[in-house]
Amino acid sequence: MEAESEPYVRLATMRQLHQAVADLNTARSLADTLQSVADGIVTGLGYELGCVNLVRPDGDLVVAAFAGNSAAEALITGRVGSRVSWDRRLSMGEAWDELRFIPHTEGWVLLDDDVPQWHTEGPEPRFEDEWHPLDRLYAPMYASGGGLDLLGVISVDRPRNGRRPGAWGREALQMYASQAAIAISNARLRANMQRALVRLEREQQALRASEESFRQAFEYAPSGMAIAEMGGDQHGRLLRTNDALCRLLGRPASVLRRYSFADLVHPEDIGTLLRTSAEGGRAELRLGRRDGTYLWVSLRNSVVADTTDGPRFLLTHVEDIEERKRNELNLAHRASHDALTGLPNSAELRSRLSARLCERPHSLTSTAIEALDAAYGDVDGPAHGYRMDGYEGEVAPGVGPYDHHVHIEAPDPEHDDGTKGLAVLFCDLDGFKSINDRFGHHAGDAVLIEVARRLTTCVRDGDTVARLGGDEFVVLADGLGAADAADLAVRLRNAIIPPIRVDGRAVRVGASFGIGWAECGMTDEEVLHSADQRMYVEKRSRSKVHRRAG
Repeated sequence: MEAESEPYVRLATMRQLHQAVADLNTARSLADTLQSVADGIVTGLGYELGCVNLVRPDGDLVVAAFAGNSAAEALITGRVGSRVSWDRRLSMGEAWDELRFIPHTEGWVLLDDDVPQWHTEGPEPRFEDEWHPLDRLYAPMYASGGGLDLLGVISVDRPRNGRRPGAWGREALQMYASQAAIAISNARLRANMQRALVRLEREQQALRASEESFRQAFEYAPSGMAIAEMGGDQHGRLLRTNDALCRLLGRPASVLRRYSFADLVHPEDIGTLLRTSAEGGRAELRLGRRDGTYLWVSLRNSVVADTTDGPRFLLTHVEDIEERKRNELNLAHRASHDALTGLPNSAELRSRLSARLCERPHSLTSTAIEALDAAYGDVDGPAHGYRMDGYEGEVAPGVGPYDHHVHIEAPDPEHDDGTKGLAVLFCDLDGFKSINDRFGHHAGDAVLIEVARRLTTCVRDGDTVARLGGDEFVVLADGLGAADAADLAVRLRNAIIPPIRVDGRAVRVGASFGIGWAECGMTDEEVLHSADQRMYVEKRSRSKVHRRAG
C-alpha cells in the first residue's frame, strides 16, 4: 500500500520532516530542544508516541521528553534505565541500518527489565507488516551525527498507518535522529556557554568587588602601603603608594613613583632591605624623609604572583615604629650607661673591653708569618697544629684556623720600642668624699657630671670614658705607646683640677691615675684590676698636699 503512493508519501514526509527539523533549531534551551525532538516524532514522522532517552554523565539513560500521550508522559518522564539494559536492547532484533527494530516475537523478554516503557493495547496483526502493540523501534543518536559516542535513543510507537515503516519511513526516522543529535549537541553547547557566561560574569563581578575592596583598603589604610615592581630593569620601583605613606615620608605620590625603597633606605640598612625584598617577610629599617631625617619603620612584604609570568610585584606594608625604636634605644642606653653622667657604665665598659680580648696569649704568635697563618689558615703552618718539620704540634685553645681576631699586646713601660696598645687609665677622684660630706650629695653629683664632661672633651672620638661607680672613672684609649698614655693621664688630671662651680661656690677635686694595658690572654677583670692597683700605687706615691681638694 505504501508502494502504490510512494511519491506522495515521500513528498509529504519531506515537508513534515523539514518542518520538524526547523522546529528543532528554533528551541531556546536544552529542555525545549528535547521536547521539540519528541513532538517532531508525532507531528513530522507520523507516529502516535515518541520518547527521547538521554545519556546521563554516569552512562545511564533518562527519559528526558515524551509526546503523544499525557498519561504515559506523566508515568515515565524522568525515570532512568541502566546502560546495560539499553545496550542489550540495541543489540537485539533486526538492524535497519542504524535503527533497531525488535518485533513482538522477541520483545516479550524485555517486559521485566529496568528500562522505562509503556504498554499499548490493540488487536493482533492481521497481515505480515502490520504493527503489533509490543513491537519496538529505536533510533540511536550519536554525538556529531555519527560514531560510537551514544548521545541518546529515540523510541517510537504506533505508526498512524498501522504498518511497520518502509524503506523511506526508516530513512526519514534515521535522518531525523541524526538531525536531533546535532540539535541536542548544539543546545548543550549553548547551555554550557550560557552557564559559562553567567559564571564568568559572576567571577568578574566578584573580581571587581574584590578590586574595589582592595583599592579602598589600600588607599584608606591608616599605615603606609606600597606596590613595587619585582624583577626586570625597574626592580623595586614604586608603582603605587597610598596617602598614609606619602604623609609618613613627606613626599607626594608622583615623586615617590620615581624612587624605589633602595633609594630611600638608610645606607646601613640596605642589606636588610635587599634580603627582605628577595625573600618576602618583614624587617625593621630606616627610610629617608623629605627633610633629610630618617624614620624607623617596619616593612612587611608579600609577593603578588601572576599566573602566567610568575612573581611580579611586592605588596609592602609600612608601619611607623619610630616611637617604639626610640623607647628601645632609650632602654638599651639606660641599661648600658650611667644615669647621672650619661657615660658608659661598668657593664658596658667590660663588654667593650672583652670584645678586644681573646683567650690566646699574644706570645703564641710571635712572628708576622705566624700571625698571618693564624688569620688565614695556612694548612702547613702552626695554626693547624703542624710544625714545619712535619711533626704534629699543639694548637692554642680558643684559636681556630680562620681566627681573624687582631691580637693586642702591652708596650714595655721601661723601654719604649714603639709598640702601640690598648691603654686602660683608671681614675679615682681625690677629695670627693669631703665635698659630699660638707655640701651634700647634690653638690657631689654636680662635681661628677662636670668631671665626666671634662674627661670626655680630652679624649678622641674612638676612645671610651666610662664611670665604674662612685668617684671612679676608666678611660680606654687604643693605639697608644707608654709615653702617649702617660701624657694622656697628665692632660686628664690637669683638666679635672680647675675649680668647679657648684651653687655659687667653687670646689676642687684632684685625681689619681693608674695606667694598665689590655693584652690577649687576660680577662677584663684582670685588666681593670691591674690598672686599679697601679692607681693606688700612684696615689700613695703622691703627698697629701697634692691630693687635697675641697
